[in-house]
Amino acid sequence: MLAVHFGAGNIGRGFIGALLHDAGYHTTFIDVNKEVIDAINQEKQYRVILSDQAQQEQMVDHISGIVSTDNPDQVVDAIAQADIITTAVGPNVLPIISKNIADGLLNRIEQTDTPINIIACENMIGGSTLLKEKVMEQLPEDKKQTADQIAGFPDSAVDRIVPNQSNEDLLTVSVEPYYEWVVEQPNIKGEVPAIEGITYVKDLKPYIERKLFTVNTGHAATAYVGKKYGYQNIEEAIQDEKVRSVVENALKETGDVLIKLYDFDKDEHNQYRNKILERFTNPYLSDEVTRVGRGPLRKLGTTDRLIRPASLFVELFDNPPEHLAKVIAAALTYENAEDPEAVELHQMTQEKGYKETLKQVSDLPEDHPLMDTVLQYV
Repeated sequence: MLAVHFGAGNIGRGFIGALLHDAGYHTTFIDVNKEVIDAINQEKQYRVILSDQAQQEQMVDHISGIVSTDNPDQVVDAIAQADIITTAVGPNVLPIISKNIADGLLNRIEQTDTPINIIACENMIGGSTLLKEKVMEQLPEDKKQTADQIAGFPDSAVDRIVPNQSNEDLLTVSVEPYYEWVVEQPNIKGEVPAIEGITYVKDLKPYIERKLFTVNTGHAATAYVGKKYGYQNIEEAIQDEKVRSVVENALKETGDVLIKLYDFDKDEHNQYRNKILERFTNPYLSDEVTRVGRGPLRKLGTTDRLIRPASLFVELFDNPPEHLAKVIAAALTYENAEDPEAVELHQMTQEKGYKETLKQVSDLPEDHPLMDTVLQYV
C-alpha cells in the first residue's frame, strides 16, 4: 500500500508518518525542503522518540521522498498510484499544494476509477474541505464530476504536541506519547482506510471544537498569560498557580460551551480537560511560550481559539466569560519583536488603541459585551 504525505516536517514524520507506517503503508513524503527529502531517500528510515520518562523509540521505514518543486511529474505519478493522501503542511500551504493534487487526480482518472481519500491533517477547522475547494478550482470543468466521484476529502481533527527541537540526526523527531486523530467517515470514498489510531465519527465538528477550545485555547492561554509573568516555557508557566488558575478557569468556560453545544458528558469532558492540562506540565515537552504564542493576529481571529469560544459563551449564557477575557487581554498586549504578527499587533495598538485593534482583528462589534470585559483587563 502506498501513502502520499505532503509535509516532511516534524509533525508529518513524527505523527502522521508514524501512524501510516504502523498501518503497513510505504509513505512517500512530498516537501520543498531538499535537505530533508534527500536525507529520507538516503537513510530510508528515521527514529521517533516518545517524550516521556521512558523515552521509547520507534523506527519508521518503508519511506521515500520527492522535492515537489524539482520533480512535479513524480508527485503526479505518486498521486495516481496512491492508496491514501494526507497532509501536514500548515493551513496557508494547502492552496499551494492543490495544484500538485489536481494534476495527480487528472493523471489518476486516466488510469483507474479506484477511490482515493485525501485527508488534510491541519490545525484548523475544515482543512480537507478547503483543500477540495482549491483542488476543484484547478480542474477542467469536464473532469470535476469524475474527480468528485473518486476523491473523498474527509475533514479531520489532529492533536499531538511536537515541540521545537534540535536533534543531531536531521530526521529524528521527538513527540509526546498522547495523540488524537479523528476523521469524518461520511465523506470517505470507497473502503474506509484501516489505520489504527484514527477514530472515525459521523460528525466531526464537536471533536474539532473540543480540541480547539481545550488544547489550543489552553496552550495559547498558558503562553500569553505565562509571558506576562515572565516565563520562557510552557511547563514552567503552568506550574505557577496564578497562571494555572487563569488557564484552568478559562478551560472551564470553554467546557461549559462545549457541553451546552454538543451535549458532551460533563464528567468525561472534565477528565479530558484535566488530561490536557497535565500534558502541558510534561517536562520532556517543554515548549517556548514564544513559539506557542506566535501569530497572535490569527489567534485573535473570529473563528479561532480565543474569540470563538468567548463569543459562544456570551451567546449561550448571556454573560461575558471572565477568564477567557483575561486571556484575550494578555494576547492583545502580547509582545515579541521576532514575531511579525506580534510586531504588527503592537503597532496597531499604539496607533489605534486597544479597543479599535480588538474590534478590527476579532470582527467583534463595538457594543459586544466581550469588548468592555477584555479592555477592563488590558
